[in-house]
Amino acid sequence: MTNPFSHSKQGSAMYVTPQVIRPRLEETARAVVPTRFGSFEMVVFRTLDALPGDLALSPEPVAIIAGDVHGKRNVPVRVHSECITSEVFGSLKCDCKQQLEAAQAEIARRGTGIVLYLRQEGRGIGLANKIRAYALQQEGADTVDANRLLGLPDDARTYGAAAAMLEHLGVRSIQLMSNNPDKIDGLRELGVEVEGRIPVLVPVGPHAADYLHAKRKRMRHILPSHLEAACAPEPVFCAPDAE
Repeated sequence: MTNPFSHSKQGSAMYVTPQVIRPRLEETARAVVPTRFGSFEMVVFRTLDALPGDLALSPEPVAIIAGDVHGKRNVPVRVHSECITSEVFGSLKCDCKQQLEAAQAEIARRGTGIVLYLRQEGRGIGLANKIRAYALQQEGADTVDANRLLGLPDDARTYGAAAAMLEHLGVRSIQLMSNNPDKIDGLRELGVEVEGRIPVLVPVGPHAADYLHAKRKRMRHILPSHLEAACAPEPVFCAPDAE
């Protein structure tokens, strides 16, 4: 299999805001869990307070860890938001499940890395609003306009829980597995040292093509201008191993 993360350096300087506000969280459970990609240590947290505007539906974010990450730099990290429609029910309207599974497979291949699974369905708007947005998309709206027609933000996700989990796990800096530059900016504003970006292109079908087009054109996601290139039959990882 060709290897969905190609390496793109974003600079190594850490940006820390004058006041970094993160939700308090506590670790509530930990165990090694075998998966079809390999064994991962699964750590469940509970957030003790929510930040204003945080629409996440569950206070239990999860870290899925391979290898020893404490005190390490350049740790490959996927910050992933819950997508029950694709990950549980097999929806073909997005690439979320493929990105999650590709990240797990790549982290297992490298032997070190983390998936931070945030419980914020539908870019933070919740499942019911997400399905309402799907209904508007059936009438011709794209993913951005559908949210706006419902009076909702284009993207309501927050990353305070991700920053707090990385701090709890003792990770010094990360290589972010993402196509979304806003996610890099959001983590850096929370004091996370993002040393580089590992882009990911995953196989998708025609049902997700409009969604990917809207993400590229309207949400700054770094995707090929010819989206057929993002619909390769296999994930495309081109990144060298992080140091």
